[in-house]
Amino acid sequence: MTLALAVLGAWGAGALWFQLLPRPAALAAVPCWILLALSAACAPWAWPGRRRTRALLAAFAGAALVLLAWWQSLAPSHDRVWADDVARLLEADVDGDRVVLRNVRNFDWVTETRYAPRWETRAYDLSRLVSGDLILSYWMGPHIAHTLVSFGFDDGRKLVFSLEIRKERQESFSAVGGFFREFEQVIIAADESDIVRTRSNVRKEDVYMYRLRATPAQLRTLFKAYLERAERLRRQPEFYNTLTSNCTTIVFDLARQIDPGLPLDIRLLLSGHVDEYAYDQHALTPGVPFAELRRRAYIDERARRADRDDSRSFSQAIRVGIPGVPAAETR
Repeated sequence: MTLALAVLGAWGAGALWFQLLPRPAALAAVPCWILLALSAACAPWAWPGRRRTRALLAAFAGAALVLLAWWQSLAPSHDRVWADDVARLLEADVDGDRVVLRNVRNFDWVTETRYAPRWETRAYDLSRLVSGDLILSYWMGPHIAHTLVSFGFDDGRKLVFSLEIRKERQESFSAVGGFFREFEQVIIAADESDIVRTRSNVRKEDVYMYRLRATPAQLRTLFKAYLERAERLRRQPEFYNTLTSNCTTIVFDLARQIDPGLPLDIRLLLSGHVDEYAYDQHALTPGVPFAELRRRAYIDERARRADRDDSRSFSQAIRVGIPGVPAAETR
C-alpha cells in the first residue's frame, strides 16, 4: 500500500506541475499534494492501526478522487496559439490512387528560430509510389530517436510523414511533460529539405536513413494509413503520450496493418534501437550486416555538403551509398 501511495503521489505531483505551470497555483498545489501523499504513505508505519492513520488515508483518498476527476476533465484542443511549424493540420482528398494534400510543410530553415514559412498543396499518384525510407534522428543520446518515414515516387519526389508534439508558441518539448497531457499530437507531411534538413543541418542531430524492404502495395497501404490517422486527428484532437502515443509507436501501429504478426519489443520504447528491431524483422535491406548498414545510413556529412553544393538535390545527396538505394536515385 505504501508503494502504491508513493507512486500515486509522484504521478499527482507531475500532473499538477505540468498542467498548472506557469500559473502560481502550481507552486502551492504541488507542495501541498506531496506533503499529503508523504503523510499518507508513511502513516501506516508511523501509527499502525491508529485513528490518525485512518484520517490521513481518508484525506488522501478524497484528494486523489478530486485530482482524478480533474484529470479526466482535461480535453485536447485545436484552439491554441500554435508554434509556426505545427500551426496547420494536414488535409487530404483521396480518390483511388490520386491524392491531393493541403498544408504540406516546406519551410526554409536558417536557424531553429529563423525560417521562411511555406505551406503547400500537392498532388500525388500512389500508383507511382516506389520506395520508402525509415529515418531516425537522435536528439537525446543513443537510446532515444525521432522516427520518420519518407515515401518516394518514380518522378524523384519525396514526402515525409512524422507524428510530432503540437507545441504552443511559448512551449518547448519535454519528455516528462509528454506523460502528463502537456501536448497535443499532430501528423506533419513535409518535404525532406524541410523536415530532414532541419534535423541534420540546423539542429545538428545525428540522422540515419534506411531503405525499407516493402512492395509498392505495402507502401500505398502505409501511406494511406498515415492519411487516415491525420484525418482522425483533424476531426478529434488527441494528447501526445511519451510512452504510448509517439513518433515510434505510430509507425509500429501502422506497420501492423501490413503485418499483424509484428511482435512487441522493448526497442519500440527505446526508439534509438528501432532500426535494429526493423532489421531483425527483415524490414530493411537484406544481405548487409547491421553494423555496416548503420554505418552507411548516417547522412549528416552528405546533408551538410548538399547545402554547399547545388549540383545535386538534397534528397539525392543524402542517399548516396545507402544500401538498397538504386544509383539512379542519387544522380
